[in-house]
Amino acid sequence: MPQLPAPAYPAEVLARLEADAKEVIARYPGSRSALLPLLHLVQSEEGFVSRTGMAFCADQLGLTTAEVSAVATFYTMYRRRPSGDYQVGVCTNTLCAVMGGDAIFDRLKDHLGVGNHETTEDGKVTLEHIECNAACDFAPVVMVNWEFFDNQTPESATQLVDDLIAGRTVEPTRGAPLCTYKETARILAGFPDRRPGAVEASGGAGAASLAGLKLARGEASSQTRVVGPRGGTPRDAGPQDTAPHDPSPTEHLSSHDAPQKTSASDPEHPAGPAAEEGE
Repeated sequence: MPQLPAPAYPAEVLARLEADAKEVIARYPGSRSALLPLLHLVQSEEGFVSRTGMAFCADQLGLTTAEVSAVATFYTMYRRRPSGDYQVGVCTNTLCAVMGGDAIFDRLKDHLGVGNHETTEDGKVTLEHIECNAACDFAPVVMVNWEFFDNQTPESATQLVDDLIAGRTVEPTRGAPLCTYKETARILAGFPDRRPGAVEASGGAGAASLAGLKLARGEASSQTRVVGPRGGTPRDAGPQDTAPHDPSPTEHLSSHDAPQKTSASDPEHPAGPAAEEGE
């Protein structure tokens, strides 16, 4: 059955959101460009992007609700149903998974009694797995309302969610102090974070990232091994480095330091024409 029109915001809420929306739209030469921050704005009101919120954005920007819905359903930072005060995202991409991210996610599911994108009964925590937090040198990483909690373990992550539920103060590893998801959404809408010290708080790259940067700049120590060009000698070779050699049958080969023959480079095994499946 077709859905009824979305209910309107209460008059006082509507007036406040209209004033905020006017400020946001004025930042852009084309009003449609304000759609993303407006979606964060309505999310800061309800904790998710409701049908009412999408109708509000459409009215403010002269768009259809279908156009707004297409954007709101594309980006994962916009929630489509009520969620908790704290979005706890566990990275389960390759490096974090190898370092224990899958174990953390499984432990939190059992401990909280919820699945992916589900919220605890008290409305405090919504759990989700995240493909990448772009913080691989701190793996495994957990994010709470997009603030970093680095080098986590199943035990530390369990303590983290227990503290959130109990209302105890938790400090991100780096970055701004933690706030609720609605407060975070308002900051993402482009409104200033007026909490004392929040703007000054920051975080830097980890040791692994800085080591790579030093290598790229040629600032590595004499003990750092760097793979040399094919057929050449490694740069910055240390005492343990040896000359290029023929690998043993069990040694791992990479396309960089031991290129393998292909049909183009191996006349003895030319590639024939591609065959249809089953031929």
